Amino acid sequence: MASITIRNLDDDIKRRLRVRAAEHGRSMEEEARDILRQVVGQPNAPRNLGEAIHARFAAVGGIDLAPVQRGPMRPTPGFE
Repeated sequence: MASITIRNLDDDIKRRLRVRAAEHGRSMEEEARDILRQVVGQPNAPRNLGEAIHARFAAVGGIDLAPVQRGPMRPTPGFE
């Protein structure tokens, strides 16, 4: 297995990592490994824009809208 060193980590980030690790009952190193697994562990299949929007708002649920009543189309202007 590989190992990495993270330099120039903000003190606040390190403190929050330490708190998060303590909340989960593990070391900071194991907490960092878990975060990395969650974020970069499984590659996501690329989605198109419609699928991305649908996934973002799927939990909100849908609504039913009444159909819009439309009038007749206006005539096309003549460019002479």
